[in-house]
Amino acid sequence: MSENFIYRIYEWYISKDLNKENMPKHVAIIMDGNRRYSKIQKNMDVSKGHELGVDTLEKVLDWCIDLGIDIITAYAFSTENFNRPKEEVNALMRLFVENFKKIVSNKKVHKNKVKVKAVGKLELMPDDVREAINEAEKATENYNERLLNVAIGYDGRLEIIEAIKKIATNVKDGKIQVADIDEELVSENLYTKGLADPNLIIRTSGEERLSGFLLWQSSYSELYFCDSLWPELRKTDFLRAIRSYQERDRRFGV
Repeated sequence: MSENFIYRIYEWYISKDLNKENMPKHVAIIMDGNRRYSKIQKNMDVSKGHELGVDTLEKVLDWCIDLGIDIITAYAFSTENFNRPKEEVNALMRLFVENFKKIVSNKKVHKNKVKVKAVGKLELMPDDVREAINEAEKATENYNERLLNVAIGYDGRLEIIEAIKKIATNVKDGKIQVADIDEELVSENLYTKGLADPNLIIRTSGEERLSGFLLWQSSYSELYFCDSLWPELRKTDFLRAIRSYQERDRRFGV
């Protein structure tokens, strides 16, 4: 009996008990482990690990569509990632350009009406990356059924600082009063403006921390940590995360 056949049976076993009425609307993912996966393969270049990571994200998008999950936010590149070796950063930038451009003609994206949006301090990215992002966003801007957010040039603390600066400027200019500042106003000034907070945050690779991801938005998110490295994430791993979410008694503020 092949390993793939066993996993298909396991996928079916988990899927049959999932409640379609209790799916998380918004799943956020920290895609961790591309570099470690490359090192484990010994002769694999780090850039290849990142390429395989893109393939995994496409699979996850398919799984979410099948399950009825409407919003995905993927942590693709933090501001700290600029400190990685120059060759790796350049390879990642080329990968971003290539894959954002592919979205323009991606049949699955258009068939399933997936709106693509980049969130983060985009001005930190090279011109060609920003141009590719703009092409992808324009090609999908009229869709509203599903949303794929790619967090790129992102840092949660920086996002909150930027929001504070915008609000402070508006107070200084007399556009708002200090008394007007509340959670809703802060949320409206974040990179994720207008986006529902994630119900579930998944991190791969066995690490158990948020690493600055959606610090404001994750206040009441359920967290799930998976041992699989991102390029080797299987559908069974993802289904386990959804099952874990559905088994929890979500208590807000406790």
